[in-house]
Order: sequence, then C-alpha cells, then structure tokens
Amino acid sequence: MTAYELVVRSRRVVTPEGERAAAVAVRGGRVAAVEPYGAPLAAPEDVDLRDLTLLPGLVDTHVHVNDPGRAHWEGFETATRAAAAGGVTTIVDMPLNALPPTVSPDALDAKLRAAEGRCHVDVAFWGGAVPGNVEELRPLHDRGVRGFKCFMSPSGVDEFPPLSPAELRAALAEAAGFGGLVVVHAEDPALLREPGGPSYRQFLESRPDAAERGAVELLAEEAARTGARVHVLHVSSAACLDVLEAARARGVRISAETCPHYLTLDAEQVPEGDTAYKCCPPIRSRANRDLLWDGLARGVLDCVVSDHSPSTPDLKVPDFAAAWGGVSSLQLGLPAVWTEASRRGFGLPDVVRWMAERPAELAGLPGKGAIAPGRDADLVAFDPDAAVQVDAARLHHRNPVTPYHGRTLRGAVLTTWLRGRPVDGVPHGRFLLGAE
Repeated sequence: MTAYELVVRSRRVVTPEGERAAAVAVRGGRVAAVEPYGAPLAAPEDVDLRDLTLLPGLVDTHVHVNDPGRAHWEGFETATRAAAAGGVTTIVDMPLNALPPTVSPDALDAKLRAAEGRCHVDVAFWGGAVPGNVEELRPLHDRGVRGFKCFMSPSGVDEFPPLSPAELRAALAEAAGFGGLVVVHAEDPALLREPGGPSYRQFLESRPDAAERGAVELLAEEAARTGARVHVLHVSSAACLDVLEAARARGVRISAETCPHYLTLDAEQVPEGDTAYKCCPPIRSRANRDLLWDGLARGVLDCVVSDHSPSTPDLKVPDFAAAWGGVSSLQLGLPAVWTEASRRGFGLPDVVRWMAERPAELAGLPGKGAIAPGRDADLVAFDPDAAVQVDAARLHHRNPVTPYHGRTLRGAVLTTWLRGRPVDGVPHGRFLLGAE
C-alpha cells in the first residue's frame, strides 16, 4: 500500500465527473489519488465522513478585504477566517476600499505586507484600472494579479474613480496586448440618479435595469473592438442575459457572474430601513430572481461569488439613500445558494461548478476548484441537510451585519482542509501570484 498523509472518505464526493463514493488520498498538499470508497490506503489520518458530502474548497473571486486602510471594515485575518468557515479556501481580493487601492506595484506591495502571516485561506489579488494608470497594468500583471477591476460608474470611494468610455477602451486595449482580464462593474452612470427618499423602492428605482443592460452592451462592443477578455461583475438584472448571449454568439470573449444575494433574496422581502440589504447594483424583484436562476442553469451566468463588501455598522444607517452599499455574506454563500438551489432541483455538483470550478477558471487558478489528482487538497466536509439559523454575532467577518441574520439556511460546513491541513486557527494561507 502507498503511504499518504491524509485520506478522506465519503459516499458523496463531488468530483468533476459527478457525485460518487470515493476515498481522496493526499500527499504533499495535493490530491494524489481518488480511489474507491473502501480502498485500503495507508495514512496516519483516515477520516470517514460516511454519508456527509465532501466538496472541493470553494473559490470566491469577489471579496473586498479593505486592508490596509479600512481594516476596521474588514481585514485579512477576519475575512479569511469567515471564508474557511464557509467552505471557501481561495479568495481573490478586490483592489478598492483599501488605502492605497491596488492600482500600482507599490500599492500591491502594501497589500501583501498587510496580509502577510494573517491569511487562513489562499489569497490572490485583482489589480485596479482607474483614470491615468494604464501604464501600470502590465507591471501589475507581471507581478501576478489575476486581472483588473474597473468601474463604469462611481465606485462609492473617491480614490477609485470610474473609467470614461475612452478610458475603458484604452484599458481594454492595453490588457488585450498581454492577455489580461478586465472585470467590470457595469452600470451606465447616465441612467443612475440619487434616490428620491429613504425607502427601498426609491433606491431600487434610482438604479434601473436599463443602467446595467446599457453598460453591458457598451462593454461588449468595446471588448469586440479591442479583442479583450472581459467579465461582468455581480449581474443583478436579468435584462443583461440576452446581451451576454448575443455577444458570445458573435465571438466576444465575455463572461459574467451573479451573487448569492441576487439568487436568494428579492425586493419584495426587503424590510424598510434594513440597509444590510443595500448593495449596488440592487437586489431586484422575485420574478427577476427566477430569470437569473434560468440564466445560471443555461450557462449564461458562469459563476456565483459573494461580492462580500462589508462596512462598520454605523455606515448602515436606516436610510437606503444614505447607507453604505454592500452585502456581507462571505461565510454564508454556500448554505444560502444550496438552500435555494436544492429547492429548485439543482444538485451539489451544480453548486460546485458555479462556486468552485468556474471561479477558479476565471481567475486562472488551475490548482483550485476540483477534487482531482494534481489539484490542491482543498476539501470541505459538508452536511447538506443540516438546518442552521444565522446569528450575525457568531459569524467570523469583522462586523456583525448581514441580511441573512435570523434566517434558517440548509447546509453546514463541518471541516475545511487547505492543502490537506485543517483550517484550525493558525494562519497557513498562501499568496497566489503569477502562474500558480
């Protein structure tokens, strides 16, 4: 018998081939073999989950850690603990809401210093494309960022301004020159307006579907013109789906994501004054939510990631016109999505495709996202039938604010392994830079 460091067995292992009974053998932090469930395998630790599910660690490509500079909103230590508790073993940090934002190699160095020795999961980084930094994109790419985040409308923070159409074209052309990826907050600023009052209805009306659709149309045109690879962030409006389909049909390299809150919450259930629900673009109607699920099922939407965008509770004032916009759900994405997906007839292999495999592909992380030989042994023991009531005060992210507070979700993460080692309170995450 071949000696391994760890064997994890389950009658429900989710692999790229589907769900099956298997024994996953780990050596050197990677999956060395996937054998039959009862195979005799020598290892100092042999864990049998029996009928509990074994998933690959999820990959969340849309996390605002805010560190350095706004670590009181969220920091690497708290964000990555929350990620691990939610079955996420890799995050990709967004460049804004940190001070400085990650728009130059020096700013990336500041980010790495802030994160050093504090990460409980592996961390990769997006760079930022802002007015005036087009010459920084290639150096950032060479330093190993996964791509470049930009806004087509105001970001909410002055230090990360949006790109004009001409600046967007220049950034796309520059990224196309070295094969870079540009990930885009797509809302047309000409169609946005200030809310007419504090209610959720007034906030929703201020950011209409047409603003998202129009921005995605422009982005697809510019991607076609420049040959750039682009990705639409946090699609909230189903009005974008046919635009995405049409662009792909004519060969535009465009992908798109949505988020747990758009798939599990709806405008009709948002309580007045509860600005934990406020995000940009906004949570829309129940009928729109159903269409997003259809787009996900058809592959028009590629992946589901959190857009974890936290703040301190004082910024969530009970006024939808004035409150900070961002949903905190990094720890809750898996059970939230599974609760709704299972109700709609989807299986855990679907969830893994949306939340592990495709995000890993998006960010160029070939070692992540699947239980298969050669991949990192990022594993999650998951009880898909457990009922868990969310208590915001018991979550690991820094501030106890989430729209899921008090809700009962289906599914519980029991153990998370990062490269074959349990996430146990001692940070052992790595930076994923370059071709890793």
